[in-house]
Formats: sequence, C-alpha cells, structure tokens
Amino acid sequence: MLAVLGFVATLALITGLIHLYLWKRLVKDTTRPGRWRRIGTVTAVVLALLVPATMMGTRAGMYWLAWPGYVWLALMFYLLVLLVVLEVPMLAARLVLRRRTAVAAPEPVLVGPASTPSTAATTTTAGTTSTAATTSTAGTTSTAGTTTATDEPATPGTPPTADEASEPPAAGAIGPDHDPGRRLLLARGAAIFAGLTAAGLVGSGVRTAMGPPRLDRVQIPLAKLPRSMDGLRIATVSDIHIGPLRGRIHTERIVAAINRLDADLVAVVGDLVDGTVAELGEAAAPLRDLRARHGSYFVTGNHEYYSGVEEWVAEVDRLGLRVLQNERLEIATRNGVLDLAGVNDVSAAGTGVAAPADYAAALADRDPSRPVVLLAHQPVAAFEAAKYNVDLQLSGHTHGGQIVPFNLLVRLEQPVVSGLGEVDGTKVYVTNGAGFWGPPVRVGAEPQITLVELRSA
Repeated sequence: MLAVLGFVATLALITGLIHLYLWKRLVKDTTRPGRWRRIGTVTAVVLALLVPATMMGTRAGMYWLAWPGYVWLALMFYLLVLLVVLEVPMLAARLVLRRRTAVAAPEPVLVGPASTPSTAATTTTAGTTSTAATTSTAGTTSTAGTTTATDEPATPGTPPTADEASEPPAAGAIGPDHDPGRRLLLARGAAIFAGLTAAGLVGSGVRTAMGPPRLDRVQIPLAKLPRSMDGLRIATVSDIHIGPLRGRIHTERIVAAINRLDADLVAVVGDLVDGTVAELGEAAAPLRDLRARHGSYFVTGNHEYYSGVEEWVAEVDRLGLRVLQNERLEIATRNGVLDLAGVNDVSAAGTGVAAPADYAAALADRDPSRPVVLLAHQPVAAFEAAKYNVDLQLSGHTHGGQIVPFNLLVRLEQPVVSGLGEVDGTKVYVTNGAGFWGPPVRVGAEPQITLVELRSA
C-alpha cells in the first residue's frame, strides 16, 4: 500500500512540475491577462489531473480514460522535449532583439540652454524701435513690464510634473531591456511550432502503433550450431500488450502474421497482457492457433506480474504454449538437438510461479557442446546468462524505445535497446514488440515480429 501511495505521489509531483512548465510557455508567455489566459490555466490543470487519473483509472477498469489520457501523455512528452530544446534558440533570439533595440534607440538630447542670461528685448511698432530691459527667469520673459509664458524647460534639476511623468515615451524610446510586443510574438511562434510538431509526431505515431507489425528477418551465426541444423527458424514476438486499447483483433493479426512465417519454433518473450484473465481471456484466445513444427513457448514479462501471473501461466498453457519457468528442454529435430531455456522475468518475486529468475536452474548441468538459446523478457538478463555461456538470448521489453528520444533513456537501463548486440560474449537479440504500453504511439520504433534464423558459424 505504501509503495502504491509513493508511486502515485511521485507521479503527481512530476506531472505537476511538467504541466507548470507547459503552462508558463504555452499560456502565460503567449497571452495577456484576461479570459484566454484563464481558459488556458483551467485546461492545464485538467490535463495535469488527467495523467494520474488515467494511470490509476485504467487499472480499475475505467478504460474510457485510456484514449484521451494516453494520447495527451504522448503530446505532453513531445511538447516538453520540443520546448526544452527551443529554450536555447529562444534565449539567443531574445538577446539579439534586445541588442538591436538598444542600438536603434536615439541618444537623449537636452532641449534649451542650461541657463538664460539677461538680454535686451527689442520691440518694433509701426516702424519705431524701442528697447527695454528684460529679464529671463524660470522659463518666463518680462517685456516692458509684461510677463508671458514660453516653451522653455524648467531649470535643470527641477523634478518633472505629474503630467510630464505620465506621458508615454517618445517614438524610439525603449523599456528597461526589451520590446514586450516582440517578446510576445516570439513566445507565440515557439508555442505554435512546438504544438504543430508535437501533434504531427503523435498523429503519425498513433498510425504506426495501431498498424500491422513489421516482419523482419535476421540471421544469427552460432559457433556451436551443427551444420545439419543450419537455418533453424524461430519466430520471435514480445510485448503484445493485449489490454484496454488492443483486443482480440490485435491478437488475431499477430497470430496470422507468425503463422505465415512457417517457423520451426515460436517464442513469445513476455508482456503478453495488461489485465486479468477475466478481462482479457477472450482477447488472448487466438493464441491457440499458433503453429510451429517444434512448438510455441512463453516466458513471463514484468506486466504478467501486474496482471495475475498465476492465472495467466495456467491460461497460456491451456492455449497450447509451453511456459518455461526457470527451466530448459531439448528441441530434438531430425538434424540435431538444441537446448531451449527460459527464465522468469527479473522483476519477479516470491516463490513458485512468481519466483525470480533462476539461471542456475535453467542453465546449469547441461551438455556444453550443444548450443543453448535463452528466452528472457529483459535484455539485462544477459549479464547473468553470460556466466553460463549462453549462445543466444532472445528478449523484448524495451519496445525499441517506442517513442524517440525515449530510447536514449532505455539505454541507461538495458544493454541492448533494439536489434542484435552482445553482452560478455553472449549474443542478445531484442525485438521491438508487436504492441505498445501506455500511449498508443510509436515514433522511430515500428511494431515488430522477427524471424530469427540460426546459422552455423
């Protein structure tokens, strides 16, 4: 219970800070005080609450939250990334505008002399010229006993009157450091660019995620594979994620694609579901139609442990997939023998079905002359698998990053994000997965089913 509350509190804090930043850049900086700013503020608050509500609500069966909540989560992510990237050019643009405005501003000019000495005033009337002594004091001129106002400024040092202080600055004058109109225009331009780019990426990503998985073929040489077994094919799929947004049709499409590959083995390497057997059993039923010469196999992923792992292990077994729980078996073909092993996900805990990965149980005491292929949901399992000289590990979990540039963060946790890599001498192939988790969006990592063809080295 405390762990759940801690997760919710952390999620709420992070979500709140992100939305505060988005509100600053998209609402406060682009609007003047008034109705539109109030509308934008209310919208930002509602969207901030939508994210944790979706995360918790979908787990409680409120699936109607899934589409709006998860699509906004993807938009939020891309708006955040784009606006943060734009901070540097925005700062540079503001500095340039400030410098240009400062250069264009005219130098202040003093109007009138600092002081006016006494002079002689000359008056001409009907051709007669008379001269009288005049005295100039505080901007007035007395001529022949008459005093008249002039446009001369007050003596320097005299404070401006209230009317003078309230007058707008003359043309060309500037504020302390910027032109507010240009700053507003710059903020609106950045917001429009970020909004249109984020919407385009998410729209394209939804189309990719909801489309059919890409069928890839990869050849992997194994030093111990006998020539008689050269070309053994393993159809590999992971992260199908049957759940609130993907149901039976999604499963049927994946099964049909795998069957067209005519593989020797089928390996489903975890994260099959996001829900209980009662909720998703019917959607998973097409798995019973999987076909392969030497059988179909399954290992648990971390999401099975969120969805009732004991029930799902029994259900998957009932559908005809052999669940490898920290165990190994021989795949005997007419051309030779291959060891196929499977371990529970590294996130598992407890005993029995929920036992953590046990590499010794699955890999120890085997014939070292035979090649072994290990099914393990997370690529990070390869660090332990390498200690047992595993020839090839097949994994998923990463979704290939699912949403670029999130793949850069995945690399901090997993040794291989997508495709073929190597960890301490063990080859690791990571498939992108055929579904998605969270946002129904894939950018830079198409859904994938892979036909792994083993070749003798």
